[in-house]
Amino acid sequence: MDSLRELFIEQLQDAYDFEKQIMKALPKMTRAASSSELQNAFENHLEQTRRQIDRLETIFEQLDEEPEGKPCKGMAGVLAEGKEVMDEVEDDDVKDAGLIAAAQKVEHYEIATYGTLRTWAGMLDEDEVMRLLEQTLEEEKEADQVLSELADEINVEAEENSAEEEEKAPSRGRRAATGRTPARSGSMRAKSSSSRSRKRS
Repeated sequence: MDSLRELFIEQLQDAYDFEKQIMKALPKMTRAASSSELQNAFENHLEQTRRQIDRLETIFEQLDEEPEGKPCKGMAGVLAEGKEVMDEVEDDDVKDAGLIAAAQKVEHYEIATYGTLRTWAGMLDEDEVMRLLEQTLEEEKEADQVLSELADEINVEAEENSAEEEEKAPSRGRRAATGRTPARSGSMRAKSSSSRSRKRS
């Protein structure tokens, strides 16, 4: 590529590919989520992604270019991390927290891409294309804000559940190892019995 316009077209094709990857991933993320609010956020973004793909196709028509390009490896890697969360995390709240983190990585990738593309469109005097890219950019920022607001609640729930599990684990471990109540509890009962004896005397 020897010109900014060629680079611009190549990056638009990259965006077209990663939006299609996202469209395939979102239904799986929706099914994996436990929070109804998070499910709704993913479903809404799926509809938004469809519109963004249509918008990109309009842009390609205006530029008299084809949308097909090489697969976006960057987005494939980000989405693969989200799949790991779905496959490996068992606790519902912790999984939801991980899904939000994965989704926000996707949003930030998109925000960076569309911000750059909008700037290049302006430099290339493609005013209508710039307007369409600006519309998509604002949608991505709004989607990221929705996820941030959901994270405020879901991250707290995930942390509380994790703390409860940590509190249970040592106690279970001691009982399993000794087959009886930990010695400290027994000594406390002994002290209490001794105290009652002294009071009676």
